[in-house]
Amino acid sequence: NLGRWGESLAADFLLSKGYTILANNVRTAYGELDLVARQKTCHGMITVFVEVKTRRSGAYGPPEAAITPKKQAHLLAAAQAHLQANPDLDGDWRVDVIAIRRIPGEEVEVVHFENAVQ
Repeated sequence: NLGRWGESLAADFLLSKGYTILANNVRTAYGELDLVARQKTCHGMITVFVEVKTRRSGAYGPPEAAITPKKQAHLLAAAQAHLQANPDLDGDWRVDVIAIRRIPGEEVEVVHFENAVQ
């Protein structure tokens, strides 16, 4: 499954950047969160909710184009629901997007958009 492959690649990418992966494929009443991670910053720990979009062609535009205003609203609501259900994740949080292009014959491209949904 292309989506699961992309999520696994995104998790490895975040781990290589020093993030800690807390959960994947978290279901909430507002939709699924692909990855929930924590990042250590100079201001402390931040919870990062990551939406992963993977494409194997450019036919429908870049992967990040799939993050419509409706999808953004669902991501924010899902993140807030997860935070309410997990009070230990107090403090700052954000929603990132990782766009992965896996076009046959080309090198895999991973692009990380921090704080992509507000």
